[in-house]
Amino acid sequence: MAAPFDTPGTPSPGAPRTAPGAPPRGVSAGARKPSWLKVPLPGGEGYARLKRLTRELKLHTVCEEARCPNVGECWKGDHATMTIMVLGDECTRRCRFCAVKTVERAAPPDPDEPAHVGEAVGRMELDYVVLTSVDRDDLADGGAGHYADCVRAIRARAPRTVVETLIPDYVGAPLAALMEARPDVLAHNVEVVDRLQRRIRDPRCSFEGSLEVLRQAKRLDPTVFTKSSLMVGLGETGDETLDAFRRLRDAGVDFLTVGQYLRPTANHAPVREYVTPERFDELRAAGERMGFCYVAAGPLVRSSYKAGEFFAARLVRERRARGPASNRDATPENPA
Repeated sequence: MAAPFDTPGTPSPGAPRTAPGAPPRGVSAGARKPSWLKVPLPGGEGYARLKRLTRELKLHTVCEEARCPNVGECWKGDHATMTIMVLGDECTRRCRFCAVKTVERAAPPDPDEPAHVGEAVGRMELDYVVLTSVDRDDLADGGAGHYADCVRAIRARAPRTVVETLIPDYVGAPLAALMEARPDVLAHNVEVVDRLQRRIRDPRCSFEGSLEVLRQAKRLDPTVFTKSSLMVGLGETGDETLDAFRRLRDAGVDFLTVGQYLRPTANHAPVREYVTPERFDELRAAGERMGFCYVAAGPLVRSSYKAGEFFAARLVRERRARGPASNRDATPENPA
């Protein structure tokens, strides 16, 4: 029997993916974790301050709960960024890459959460905040109304903070409700290439469904910046990765992040290979040639990534400075 994730025509983890003499594209997942995936432990005054505040305000942050390798970098300095998870910490979907607890019906949303989130972001004086959430298929609107209230609370308490919403696959009325809160950046992740969707994501997810989320967001607000993220190292081919890039760009996506998948536990999907930094440089260049406003690609790049958020914040602030009239007519391809 073939090993899990073996697919006809797909090289095995240790098989070469380039012509002889070309730079290596990856190393076998059976090898020790490469040096380029090692990072120093987080620390410093800025990190300690935000850590204290998250405890005091009882926030769920993806930065800590997902053990993000970039937390020390993102939580320091004058341009600190953070990813806050709303709507609880229990998800109604069972994706094979994610370590969040899964249930059929989660606890009701905390009605005080929007106010707490607004207070937290205001007190932390964040330059950029990402609001994300678990999937809540047990709620009539998927939690979109509650999510939108969290955005509005941030606007009221921290008007200078740039707000990105990394949302579930909202479409139709739930997406419209979320977009009415006017996030600066609307993010939704395709996660993996099309062929691997059913193997890695919950069966209710799909590549085309995710593209439709991003298309509808642009139709509802042509001025919003849209963003998506792709994990590699799960057995995808180079052609499949570039096809995913092209389809995202055709859907009008402005920002793209590409990073190495790392297995949370032995019960999750296995890593097939560790992609080299040189290969990530190639992917970044390919995405830039396709016309994305910004591409962050690297072993430690995640959907929420400080360098990308700094770039997005600059574009958002430039757009705000032009005023509401120009914002209505501006698009990333045709800035006012």
